[in-house]
Amino acid sequence: MADANVTEPENTTQTDKQTATPAPQDKTQGPSQQPQTPQPGPAAPADTPKPHVPSPAAFARKPKNRHHSVAVPTATYSQDDVAKAQSFGRLAPDGTVFVREDGQERAVGQFPNASEDEALSLYAHRYLDLKAKLDVFATRLQAANIKPHEIDESLKTLGEETSEPAVVGDIAALKSRFEELRSVAADKKAQLSQEHRKAVAKAIEERTAIVVKAEEITASLGDGTNWRSTADRFRSLFDQWQQHQRTSAHIDKPQADALWKRFSSARTAFNQARRKWAQERDSERMQARKTKEQIIGEANDLQTSTEWGETSHKFNELMDRWKKAGRAGHNEDDQLWAQFRAAADTFFNARQTDREQISSSERENLAKKEELLTKAEALVPVSDDNAAKKARQALASIQEEWDQIGYVPRDDMHRIEGRLDAVDRQIKAVEDAAWKKSDPEADARKSSFEGQLQAQLSELDDRIAAASDPSERARLEAEKATKEQWLNAVK
Repeated sequence: MADANVTEPENTTQTDKQTATPAPQDKTQGPSQQPQTPQPGPAAPADTPKPHVPSPAAFARKPKNRHHSVAVPTATYSQDDVAKAQSFGRLAPDGTVFVREDGQERAVGQFPNASEDEALSLYAHRYLDLKAKLDVFATRLQAANIKPHEIDESLKTLGEETSEPAVVGDIAALKSRFEELRSVAADKKAQLSQEHRKAVAKAIEERTAIVVKAEEITASLGDGTNWRSTADRFRSLFDQWQQHQRTSAHIDKPQADALWKRFSSARTAFNQARRKWAQERDSERMQARKTKEQIIGEANDLQTSTEWGETSHKFNELMDRWKKAGRAGHNEDDQLWAQFRAAADTFFNARQTDREQISSSERENLAKKEELLTKAEALVPVSDDNAAKKARQALASIQEEWDQIGYVPRDDMHRIEGRLDAVDRQIKAVEDAAWKKSDPEADARKSSFEGQLQAQLSELDDRIAAASDPSERARLEAEKATKEQWLNAVK
C-alpha cells in the first residue's frame, strides 16, 4: 500500500540546475553569472597538445534517465571553507584545473582565460555542493518517513557523483563520508524492514480486532437488540475497515482476503437477522394498532362521566393497557394518541372545573386560618408560668375559631397545622418546666435532662440543614423552638 507521505522522486536535471554553480559556455568565455568578467590570460602555445578533459559545462550535464537525486539548497559558503577546498587544486597555465587525490593529480575541467582563484573557486563550490548533498542525505536518513527505495536511489546517485567528481576539495574525505553514510543507510534499511514487519503485524492485529467486534455483534443479536444503533455500529466498523486499508501497512492478499471474508460473513448474518426482525415488527405493529383502536373506543364512552374517582381509575387502567400494547408505527401512533388524548382531556378538564369550584372556598378558609395563625404566633415566646397561662387561654379561643372555619387546600393543610401545633408546644414547654420546678425529684433529673436536650437540639440542627421539603423544615424548626423553651425553663 502506498504511503501518503511518500513524494514523487525529484527531477535530477532540474535540481542540478537549481543548485549547481553555472559553468562557462565555451573556452573563450568565463563562467556565466560571475560578478566579474575574467581578464584574458596568455594564450597557450599552438604546438602544445592539450589534454582531453571535459569542460565545466560538460561536467554540469547529468544523465536524463535518473529517477532520484539528493537535492541541496543553494548555499553561501564561508571563505574559509572555499579556501580549504581550493587548497586541494591548481590551475595549469593552459587553463586545466587539477585536483590532488590519493597523492596524485587528476584533471577535473578546463577554465581558460581566468585567474586561478576564479577557476578554483568554481570547482571548490562544486565540492562544497556535493558535500552538502551528503549532509542532506545524512539528515534524511534520520527521518521516520524515508523509504528503502529512496535510500537505494540516493546511494546510487551519490555513488556516481562521488566516484570521480569534477570538483576541487578533499575528495578522500568526501568518499569516506559517503562510505559512512552507506553503512548508516544499510542499518536504516534494516531498521525500516523490521519496522515494516512490525507495522504489518500491527495492521493484521488491528484489522482482526475489527473483525472480532463484528462477529461479537452478530453473536449477541437477540430480542433486546436495538437494530438501529447496531446498524450504526456496523457502518462504523465498515468505515474503520476502509480507513484502515488506506492508512495502515499493506497486508498480503491471502491474509487480507481471509479477514474480509470473516467480516463480510458477520455483516451478512446481521442483515438477515434484521430483515427477520423487521417482518416480525410489522406484524406486532398491526396488532398494536387494533388494540389501541379498541382502547380509544372505551375512552370515548367514559369521557362524559361525572364519577370522578371511579372514572379516573378507569382512565389510568386504559393508559396502562395503552403502554403495554406496543407501537403501531411513528405516524400512526401519533394519530391514535391524539384521539385517545382528546377523550381523556374532555373528562379531566371537566373534573378540573369541578375541583376549581371546591378549591375557591378552601382558599378563602386558608386566608382566615392564616390570620388566626398570626394572632397565635404573637402569643410566644412566654417567659414564665403566669404568661404561659394567659397564652394558653388565648390559644384555646383561637383553636375553637380555627375548628369552625372548615377545610383548606390539601397542599397547605399540613403546613398551617404544623405552625399552630408549634405555638401549642412552646406554651406547653413553659408549663411543663414550671411544673417540674415544683416537683421534688426535678433537681435530681435536671442535669440529665439538660444533657438530653442539648443532644436533641444538635440533632435537630443537622436534620433542618438536610431537609428539602419546606413543610418538613417548618415542623423541625417548630420542634427545635419547643426544645429551646424547655432548655431555658430547666436552667
